Amino acid sequence: MKKMLSNPVFWRGAVSIVVFLILWEIGSRSKQWMAPEFFTPFKEFLGAMGFKKDYLPWIGAVPAPSAVLKSWIPVLGQAGYWQSWYMSFFRVMGGFIAAMIIGIPFGLMLAVSRVAHDVGFPVFEVLRPIPPLAWVPASIIFWPTQESAIIFITFLGAFYTIVINVLGGARSIDVRYFQAAQSMGASRWDIFRRVILPGTLPSIVVGSAVGMGITWEVVVAAEMISGGGSQQAGTGGGLGFFIWNSYVGGSYEQIVVGMISIGVAGFVSSELLRWGGRYVTPWLKAR
Repeated sequence: MKKMLSNPVFWRGAVSIVVFLILWEIGSRSKQWMAPEFFTPFKEFLGAMGFKKDYLPWIGAVPAPSAVLKSWIPVLGQAGYWQSWYMSFFRVMGGFIAAMIIGIPFGLMLAVSRVAHDVGFPVFEVLRPIPPLAWVPASIIFWPTQESAIIFITFLGAFYTIVINVLGGARSIDVRYFQAAQSMGASRWDIFRRVILPGTLPSIVVGSAVGMGITWEVVVAAEMISGGGSQQAGTGGGLGFFIWNSYVGGSYEQIVVGMISIGVAGFVSSELLRWGGRYVTPWLKAR
């Protein structure tokens, strides 16, 4: 703790968050604090342009941090809120782990085998531009349960990113390493184990961290579209369903609570992956 508090990086991050919250609070209360007559010319101009006389894009429509905190405190005591955390985390980890197990070997296979690349890469490239959310209707139809459909969507969110990073990382290895290993009599397995795999690890770490962020984005949208999977309102259908429920119920502060919860979960997940990446690639610290 003492080391963390003495780290300037920690204090820069803390200051940036405090400044962001202050600006957010000011912006949210600007309609109350600023004189309404100041905006009269803008209203008249917008009216002349064909907009409604009372139209003005107030940032004050967004709940202030103080209002969000006031709404968040009672939510912390609700079981449904923590069940939503658990359900979203379970879905994210299920899809992400499956993407790692399938994506890393598949990316390495595309990198080391020309035949595998010629056969598998065209199909991969055709499917890759399709947004994961476009798969939601088909997944709900073809998978036996909505739960498995949501996990499949999160899998797609991380899979393409991981494969592309693994393939790019393996192909960026300097060819002289391969030539040196071959000149010393290394077998293909030795080259893969001692050259390709270590050389690709940094790209695997980067792809995993990016893929983790995408899975949180995708799972929330999938939960909104599918109605939280098999869960019902009030029993924790995931953070996406929590946000949708708050919107339907008109609780705008809780919408922001759900959004911040997703941000915190995504940040912690990605940071843990980056920490693990620093552990498995210690040679990068020496640079």
